[in-house]
Amino acid sequence: MYDFPLKSVQIPVDPSHSSLFHWSIASASTVQRLYVSIPPAYLKFLFGITLLELKTTLNDTKNFLSNWDDSDDTPCNWTGITCNPADSTVFSMALHQNSLHGVIPSEIGNCSDLRALYLRANYLQGGIPSDIGNLSSLTIMDLSSNLLKGSIPSSLGRLTRLRSLNISTNFLSGEIPDVGVLSTFGNDSFIGNLDLCGRQVNKPCRTSLGFPAVLPHAESDEATVPTKRSSHYIKGIVIGAMSILGLVLVVLLSFLWIWFLSKKERAAKKYTEVKKQVHHDTGTKLITFHGDLPYPSCEIIEKLESLDVEDVVGSGGFGTVYRMVMNDCGTFAVKRIDRSREGSDQVFERELEILGSVKHINLVNLRGYCRLPSQKLLIYDYLAMGSLDDFLHEHGEGKRSLNWNARLRIAFGSARGLAYLHHDCCPRIVHRDIKSSNILLDENLEPHVSDFGLAKLLVDEDAHVTTVVAGTFGYLAPEYLQSGRATEKSDVYSFGVLLLELVTGKRPTDPSFVKQGLNVVGWMNTLLRENRLVDVVDRRCTDSDAETVEAIIEIAVKCTNANPDDRPAMQQVLQFLEEEVMSPYPSDFYDSHSDYA
Repeated sequence: MYDFPLKSVQIPVDPSHSSLFHWSIASASTVQRLYVSIPPAYLKFLFGITLLELKTTLNDTKNFLSNWDDSDDTPCNWTGITCNPADSTVFSMALHQNSLHGVIPSEIGNCSDLRALYLRANYLQGGIPSDIGNLSSLTIMDLSSNLLKGSIPSSLGRLTRLRSLNISTNFLSGEIPDVGVLSTFGNDSFIGNLDLCGRQVNKPCRTSLGFPAVLPHAESDEATVPTKRSSHYIKGIVIGAMSILGLVLVVLLSFLWIWFLSKKERAAKKYTEVKKQVHHDTGTKLITFHGDLPYPSCEIIEKLESLDVEDVVGSGGFGTVYRMVMNDCGTFAVKRIDRSREGSDQVFERELEILGSVKHINLVNLRGYCRLPSQKLLIYDYLAMGSLDDFLHEHGEGKRSLNWNARLRIAFGSARGLAYLHHDCCPRIVHRDIKSSNILLDENLEPHVSDFGLAKLLVDEDAHVTTVVAGTFGYLAPEYLQSGRATEKSDVYSFGVLLLELVTGKRPTDPSFVKQGLNVVGWMNTLLRENRLVDVVDRRCTDSDAETVEAIIEIAVKCTNANPDDRPAMQQVLQFLEEEVMSPYPSDFYDSHSDYA
């Protein structure tokens, strides 16, 4: 028991407090040293102070930390805190997915026994405190899916016990220190930070002139030691050669720099001329979100203006999609908007900025927006593997099929992205058009939900065609079809249809049951009543097992309940998938609450 509240405590300096401290004083002529042995009970007390300081720096919008009370004897019962049963010191802090705003305070470095730190999927800003390097017992650190900026402190290399690191999907920049334990982690720990470079992400860092930085290799220690005379002779040759080489290099760099500047001036001049020309009409405007499009405006606009039919990779309910390749071979998807609602461009762009601020591993990033005189263009990440619809329904030559485990991972990742839109975004975002063609896959078959927010953004809320434009037949909830009013629960219905599509490999409007007057939900209910579960699973899924198939179908039935009030929220759907489906196939990202497998 503490004799005073955590908030008001000060470390006593009176030796009479023998119950808390053991003192010994060593005297010298002009020096006195004070040795203090702090017992575990007081360490627990210091951790409480540190956590309360952490609470004051965070904007807890969900009152997740409401039971962090300074009058408590111990922080071990506080939400998100786990203590060591032996001495009640804090060894785990799990504050992930709680819409926490603010900065990570340097005081967190005082929790010396901390072994696991989960801060994933909040809105934390600022940099990573270098004091985290003092947490010598830390084995898991997950700071992914936040708004962290700046460089990665080299002090993290001192965390010799660190086995799991995830700082992906932030806005970190600079070279990743290749020191200590940081040198042992690969691309998965850092992915989604576009301005990071270094060996770990296979991206060379560049000098101020734009050239790749080449690190010198150390010479072998086994070289034969030359005689004194030959040593001076060799040194002279080396110094002379290096001087000549340096002079040549300076001349070459000067020439290249002049050429680079002249090219840049030519491009700038060209862009100025284009800009003057378009200002006579409606004007050209380019907006990038969070600096996520690291190219000169002139290059971006030039590439956008040159897109033609040969660059088309698809089309959807909102427009044509192009592939845009930059000069450095960076590739992006560009959606040309074919619809627009009434209202000012200023309001439209403000709503786009909200969508551009949404950042999550299972969502497709909106990188920028460009308004040209004759069209409006949205710039997204490009995912070369295409959509889930392609994998499930396009069976042409060279098309890969999805095994059962891949389908489970896609279901889980898609649910995680949609749950983030519903529960962690502010304001919350209703997708309105969940379908397999809006689930894009990367090279690891990790799903990314696309086109979120576009239905609301591009459709006039007062129009009577909302249900036609803002959704796809076969995925739409019954109440959405009747009223045209979209809610989170109508998204849940569409996700349930998506689950059935993953299980059966059939489109929601497959002719095999549409001719019976059924959609995929009615067809599934018919098979369940007839106990024909074996006829449900896509025959290409030879590795499926009855237990997880049954669990997926049970979740899909809950999601597609005719009464929206009886459908679960997406957070509950995600929890069902974690507990009933993913737990038989445990993975590193599930155990560590990480965003990457």
